[in-house]
Amino acid sequence: MFDTLSDRLAATFKNLRGKGRLSEADIDATAREIRIALLEADVALPVVRAFIANVKERARGVEVSQALNPAQQVVKIVNEELVGILGGETRRLRFAKTAPTVIMLAGLQGAGKTTLAGKLGLWLKGQGHSPLLVACDLQRPNAVNQLSVVADRAGVAVYAPEPGNGVGDPVQVAKDSIEYARTKQFDVVIVDTAGRLGIDQELMQQAADIRDAVSPDEILFVVDAMIGQDAVNTAEAFRDGVGFDGVVLSKLDGDARGGAALSIAHVTGKQIMFASNGEKLEDFDAFHPDRMASRILDMGDLLTLIEQAEKTFSQEEAAKMASKLASSKGKDFTLDDFLAQMEQVRKMGSISKLLGMLPGMGQIKDQINNIDERDVDRTAAIIKSMTPKERAEPTIINGSRRARIAKGSGVEVSAVKNLVERFFEARKMMSKMAQGGGMPGMPGMPGMGGGPGRQKKQVKQAKGKRKSGNPMKRKAEEQAAAARREQAAQGGALGLPAPEDKNFELPDEFKKFMG
Repeated sequence: MFDTLSDRLAATFKNLRGKGRLSEADIDATAREIRIALLEADVALPVVRAFIANVKERARGVEVSQALNPAQQVVKIVNEELVGILGGETRRLRFAKTAPTVIMLAGLQGAGKTTLAGKLGLWLKGQGHSPLLVACDLQRPNAVNQLSVVADRAGVAVYAPEPGNGVGDPVQVAKDSIEYARTKQFDVVIVDTAGRLGIDQELMQQAADIRDAVSPDEILFVVDAMIGQDAVNTAEAFRDGVGFDGVVLSKLDGDARGGAALSIAHVTGKQIMFASNGEKLEDFDAFHPDRMASRILDMGDLLTLIEQAEKTFSQEEAAKMASKLASSKGKDFTLDDFLAQMEQVRKMGSISKLLGMLPGMGQIKDQINNIDERDVDRTAAIIKSMTPKERAEPTIINGSRRARIAKGSGVEVSAVKNLVERFFEARKMMSKMAQGGGMPGMPGMPGMGGGPGRQKKQVKQAKGKRKSGNPMKRKAEEQAAAARREQAAQGGALGLPAPEDKNFELPDEFKKFMG
């Protein structure tokens, strides 16, 4: 959603790189480009004005003028201001002291409230709660049936005593659901209310009546992130008419410009609490302003990536795989293990989304977006077409076996050959990493490109280097060497460029595994 904004900001910061100090003209030009980028992203004008004023004020201050790297300091300021307009700190749900906690969902029709009720129910279930979905949208055709289906998919209970389709009193259903939840010992009640095609008095009154009937602990306003600045107007109308405690953004994976997310918290004074970024029930999580700001500035979102990995991978399984890779040059790691790991990664979400969480991936955005997710399924089909012995010992796969495997998995023979070759190369690389040898093919680190002969050659060259006998010249050489070491220390992990470096390219060793 924020691709256009990210690209514009990246181009703006690129113009600052390499400048020892920033002039007034540099700050004004940067502020102008950021303003254009935000307006093009459909951010509300009052938000843009406040954002630019804060950035310019801080950019002219001491923190930039006395900084060793003014350009990076400006990026830091923009990042902090983005976190500010996105709501600052992460806002958590407030739970009632005495169960059940009542959460009421409100919003326009088409915002995705019913699906989001199921997503929130599944998320709360994963947090150890026992949620109950309540069908109070009795006007929209099949709304009650839809909520029942969503609840069944999420594995949570639903309270739907009325058939809907214009039949039933939603206020009475909401009131009765609280007693039902107490009787059945549900600790969270999620009330799905009706929406309209536009803001009208009937909607406001019904939502207010349900609010008064159940006294919710949290009223969450669900807004479609793709409707732009109109989301802000809708949110203000709901705040004044019914009131709400937090915002939930749906359809954050869409191709809209994202201005709603950057505007709504600042304008309404209510924080974004959750975000839905996909069609699956699992594509839902708490909204973290700092992580979203990092994504916009192409600094990645490693914390979310780590959290997703921890949910999917067990410590015991990870340790087992690591021991297989570390022993016997990784030969204990079989195609069965490879398939299991691949399926675990697939459970974390699409490959494109996972790669998008890594720092500096914005510059290869087109390649990431063009990744065919079906390649994972094709690879799984090839491996499953092999016999158990072939998966355990891929070296026995000869021409006739490749032909049989290709026929069984519906691919060309060359695809089977390429998979086996890539598996051997990947196993070798992962084995070296597991044994502490570093990544093969990466110069300048142990085990990374070249054997002992090359290392001896480097040592020999270093030994032949002589220091100058002139004290002044020797001091200048030492200062230059120290500056080079400091510059190298500012690089990213494994000697790769830091996230701000947009000239980053994947090494050839990784390109062939992605291709």
